[in-house]
Amino acid sequence: MALYSEKVMDHFRNPRNVGVIENADAVGEVGNLKCGDIMRMYLKIDDDTITDVKFETFGCASAIASSSMATELIKGKPLSEAMELTNQAVAESLDGLPDYKMHCSVLAQEAIESAINDYYDKHPEKRKDQTDG
Repeated sequence: MALYSEKVMDHFRNPRNVGVIENADAVGEVGNLKCGDIMRMYLKIDDDTITDVKFETFGCASAIASSSMATELIKGKPLSEAMELTNQAVAESLDGLPDYKMHCSVLAQEAIESAINDYYDKHPEKRKDQTDG
């Protein structure tokens, strides 16, 4: 049996949305020092919708595939929906990851959350769902 699904290999060999967005509205970076994977997500946001997303990932095939798939899943989506993306959804969209590589999908989820939080830190007035106490 193959270690990785065809979808994982496809997103690893032909990752979508790789690169940097100059003047991005938000940037999120997360890393897992234990495995050495580092992910950076760049978001272009217009009217609370992610109009463009790019990533840079230093890591294994699963990390790159997870980043690529995650960007595909949030592109064109409202921030509220992107914030709800789970690592399970990323892994399922890749037709599964080996158990010991699930942390890669978690990193993708955390990179997106980090970028969205960066956006809200820069634009606190846009944080609709937050209540003050």
